[in-house]
Amino acid sequence: MRKPHSPFLASIYEQMLMLRYAMATVEAYLHWIKAFIRFSRMKHPVELGEAEVQQFLSYLVTERHVAVKTQAQALNALVFLYRTVLLRPLQLEMKFTRSQRPPKLPTVLTQSEVRALLLAMPVHLRLLAQLMYGSGLRLMEGHCCK
Repeated sequence: MRKPHSPFLASIYEQMLMLRYAMATVEAYLHWIKAFIRFSRMKHPVELGEAEVQQFLSYLVTERHVAVKTQAQALNALVFLYRTVLLRPLQLEMKFTRSQRPPKLPTVLTQSEVRALLLAMPVHLRLLAQLMYGSGLRLMEGHCCK
């Protein structure tokens, strides 16, 4: 991910890197902070408060129909923004509509499907994929081996 053009978002990006956040977390948090700003008609978060945060989190559930973990990630991004960047921690008793969407079960491949998938891979990647699969690693856990 490249550094954002906006000075405000760039400062958040730099702060998260300084705190050694994972790049995936940095990208996700910046996405939700930008979504919050767009939802608030491009107002700066300093001008916004808990009421707007609650409205945004409720909007995610009622209009966008996001999953529980997606709403939680958006909340965590805004908690980071207000606590760490703006130094104005949000109250923990916020009242917003919580997602009721049940978690989606992951798709599990059969042994023959896994075998076919591995055989379809280029040879130079197959061993890495076999090691990751055999040891139970997730994709991001094997990301260092590019």
